[in-house]
Amino acid sequence: MLPDLPWRPIVTESISQNTAPLRTSERILDAAEDLFAQKGYAATSLGEVADRVGIRSPSLYNHFRNKEALYEAVLERLLEEFGRPLQALQSAQALDQEHVIEWVEAIVRQHHANPNLAKLLQHAALSGGPHTNEIIERLFSPMFRAPGDEAMDGDYFGHLSRLGLQPWAVMAFNNLVMSYVTMAPMYRDLLGQDPFSDEALAQQLTLIRTLLKSVFAYRGE
Repeated sequence: MLPDLPWRPIVTESISQNTAPLRTSERILDAAEDLFAQKGYAATSLGEVADRVGIRSPSLYNHFRNKEALYEAVLERLLEEFGRPLQALQSAQALDQEHVIEWVEAIVRQHHANPNLAKLLQHAALSGGPHTNEIIERLFSPMFRAPGDEAMDGDYFGHLSRLGLQPWAVMAFNNLVMSYVTMAPMYRDLLGQDPFSDEALAQQLTLIRTLLKSVFAYRGE
């Protein structure tokens, strides 16, 4: 199981209420996710979120206590979505390098489908934001453990694991995946295609699989 974060989103409406407030909460979350991804936590105001949803700013407090609570709710929703591949990896009967490749490929597909998490994390890395350490802990901590630890027992990164470089390898591949989301649009003209098209996704998946297999096969010669 993924570790629980020491915080939870503060949502002041209950599931038993009628569906109109629930739909408003989802619209608020959608707008806030887009704005936090575009501008970062510090530069996003609740007024901007309210304007995008089409409600008055005080109405936001009927759903979320303050901006940090709204940010937490946005993160929780994203982390639940992006944490599923890791949960599947941890629950596999037999963990091996092919499972790791499948995990990374699943993450690539998720980032192509929704680039907001990568953008949000980039803003958090550059300008800060609440709970950044908890985000990384929840998404990647099992892959940072040394071979032999708990459920992730194995030699997934081959010679790099034996050199104690598994955390660096995980970080490098994560950076490769996330930086594609944030930087690829700059290369649209050079690529000659939409970097988020199905064709571009297939190319990125081929690259990731090729690089991972090369890392696994490396013996230090």
